[in-house]
Amino acid sequence: MLKGIPKILSPQLLKVLCEMGHGDRIVLADGNFPAESMGKDAIVVRMDGHGMVELLDAVLQLFPLDTYVEQPVQLMEVVPGDKVETPIWESYRRIIEKYDERGENAIGYMERFRFYEEAKKCYAIVATGEGALYANLILQKGTIS
Repeated sequence: MLKGIPKILSPQLLKVLCEMGHGDRIVLADGNFPAESMGKDAIVVRMDGHGMVELLDAVLQLFPLDTYVEQPVQLMEVVPGDKVETPIWESYRRIIEKYDERGENAIGYMERFRFYEEAKKCYAIVATGEGALYANLILQKGTIS
């Protein structure tokens, strides 16, 4: 155990977050995301049983968002015609506002299949047990000043 580290962050995930450098990206994936097939060239961290809201809050306590890009947080857009509500996005917005002065302006939206292609290029994918639909996001790491 370490002091000041959120308990949800496993040793494997802490190692991944520490290994990542400026500009590296990580996917926080909901339970429906094809983490293993998308993560063939990435590190896949299993966090089954955990939700995205608690995980995002814990990660952003340690992980600086990139200030050299306009939107270092990317959400997967709802597919046109899909009648899905995304209340989890409001929780994400509140968490991001706690850790980044840009608030919701740090958040961008990416078409589903483009999101998949970008996920394949990420350093790591964290597979959670989140049940909310369209709860996936990509975070781009910044620097500590």
